[in-house]
Amino acid sequence: MKKPSVNHLFVFGLGYTAQWFAKRLLEAGFRVSGTTRSAAKAQQLNAAGFSAVLFDGRTPSAAVREALAQASHLLIASGPDADGDPALRQHRGDIAQAASHLEWAGYLSTVGVYGDHGGAWIDETTPPEATSPRAEWRIKAEQEWLALKQSHGLPIHIFRLAGIYGPGRSPLQKLRDGKSRRIIKKGQVFNRIHVDDIATTLQASMNKPNPGAIYNVTDGNPAPPQEVIVYAARLLGIEPPPAEDFETAEMTPMARSFYSGNRRISNRRIREELGVSLKYPDYQSGLTAILAAEAENA
Repeated sequence: MKKPSVNHLFVFGLGYTAQWFAKRLLEAGFRVSGTTRSAAKAQQLNAAGFSAVLFDGRTPSAAVREALAQASHLLIASGPDADGDPALRQHRGDIAQAASHLEWAGYLSTVGVYGDHGGAWIDETTPPEATSPRAEWRIKAEQEWLALKQSHGLPIHIFRLAGIYGPGRSPLQKLRDGKSRRIIKKGQVFNRIHVDDIATTLQASMNKPNPGAIYNVTDGNPAPPQEVIVYAARLLGIEPPPAEDFETAEMTPMARSFYSGNRRISNRRIREELGVSLKYPDYQSGLTAILAAEAENA
């Protein structure tokens, strides 16, 4: 298939994280199109300079097929469900056909595929371990995307993201909304990643492609979740929510499942292989910058 004459990023799932990355590419002269399930959201995306495509994941889309044929770069930011990856379910053949002209493809996965390691340090050589249905779906999706590299030469890269936060989506906002809880589970730590650093990592990979590579996209400073809440509350000048013991706290099964994986995740590969220097290497710098930007824009 003929190589596209212009740089064109197509995104399955043009949501919060993907938009942050896509805005950078717009500024660099890329054309950016991507899917959304909502007609109202499509209008917002079009107004922001993107080309929105309606796709519900349940039926194939002629518009998706056309966009894939014109794309030079592909980002998959939509998650799988019990029936598999919706992009592959409806457009596997179109993606396979596009592989010959795609310069780069990225799949946004999650560090949740690693399961529980009792707080030990792990890296990309650590085998995935499904400890929940959602983790099982993610592992299967990763494998299916990597299989397209073997069968059709798709230049796919897997990015396992830690807990995402950024402007408008952070502990600061949850505290303001009264939705924050200070759950304490002894020994529990989480890694996090600012959305801007995700975009930096994806751009670094585009500039230095290595199809088949897997990268942990995370800060280098895992921390107990209750410490993050206390720090955010201190920045806002308010009292943190009361401490709740994990064992007795009322939580939904999904919320409780987030605490099933306790691990410290290394980001050495993105630093050494891609040359990434995180702008926000810890939650303190990230939250402080968010609040400062809010004050500046107020």
